[in-house]
Amino acid sequence: MNLSNLHPNKSARKNRKRLGRGPGSGWGKTAGRGSKGQKSIAGYSRKIGFEGGQMPLNRRLPKRGFTNIFKKVYTTVNLHHLEKIKKNNVTLKEMVVAGLIKKEKEEVKILGRGDLSSAKTIHAHKFSASAKEKIEKAGGKAVLIGS
Repeated sequence: MNLSNLHPNKSARKNRKRLGRGPGSGWGKTAGRGSKGQKSIAGYSRKIGFEGGQMPLNRRLPKRGFTNIFKKVYTTVNLHHLEKIKKNNVTLKEMVVAGLIKKEKEEVKILGRGDLSSAKTIHAHKFSASAKEKIEKAGGKAVLIGS
């Protein structure tokens, strides 16, 4: 095999369908749109969820409750994940480097699954009661951020 006999798979390269280019092409005249009707006309665009005049599904279904736009969402991190970080002072930056959270701006809550073998100072926005207890039992400190 060399560069002169390389080629793509048979079905990998396909010419686009050229519509409205005469009767010989098979896609002339109506160009695959059929004849007459709203959808055959140039400039037609349908709203998302439009069902041809029938009451759309999103309007037929009952609505319940509401979405609280002020809800705080916390990224959860368990103690057994923090055990993998070798440093004694665990900040959000270390959590990002370890891949436990995506960004430093995230609000983080530490949960109590697992145990700590060494004393660590852990910085987070919230701690569960069991996590705080286990951190202090190991000789570490649970430091709240932003309070």
